[in-house]
Amino acid sequence: MQIAILLFNRFTVLDAIGPYQVLSRMPGAEVVFVAEQPGLVTDDRGSLALSAPAALTDAPQPDIIVVPGGPGTDDQLEDGPVHEWLRAADATTTWTTSVCTGSLVLAAAGLLAGRRATSHWLALEDLRRLGATPVSERVVFDGKYVTAAGVSAGIDMGLTLAGRVAGDEVAQAIQLMIEYDPQPPYDAGSPAKAPAQIVARLRGGSRFVPAGRAS
Repeated sequence: MQIAILLFNRFTVLDAIGPYQVLSRMPGAEVVFVAEQPGLVTDDRGSLALSAPAALTDAPQPDIIVVPGGPGTDDQLEDGPVHEWLRAADATTTWTTSVCTGSLVLAAAGLLAGRRATSHWLALEDLRRLGATPVSERVVFDGKYVTAAGVSAGIDMGLTLAGRVAGDEVAQAIQLMIEYDPQPPYDAGSPAKAPAQIVARLRGGSRFVPAGRAS
């Protein structure tokens, strides 16, 4: 079972690594990081790079695709090699997935037309403009397409998908092994619960968030 995780410049690390930590632990899983050009790919902070040893053409028929988000998705919305690979690979995938604004890339490639999908809460209207039906949920399944909300939701997506692929007990064992037992110090993880002034600040494009902007 080959899982191809797409990397591109200015991706958000947790968008890729969250699902990787989960899905790579499934029995029979083989994870490959792919990029338009093999080599080191720099994250949205410019201070960390992941290695993509494979070019897109080296993984023509993965069973699962994971597309992370990040500021770099802005450069992935025009048709080109990434879209061509996504459309070709999607023809034979069992699951095509995304985290955060990675869903915008899937939508721009024409894969989410008319489908229910989610993204970072700041990007839901962008998703609508690209032809998808935005849903404010943490993980959304529509057929074989699985989209996750912002950044940390990629872990939830990975666990939910692992349950579908390998069974609940395997997914629960993975959850326990990575000790995913969230107990955040603040209840501000969604615009519905965060203080109104913080929501307004982020909607206004404030750059006080670590990633510089929503992923």
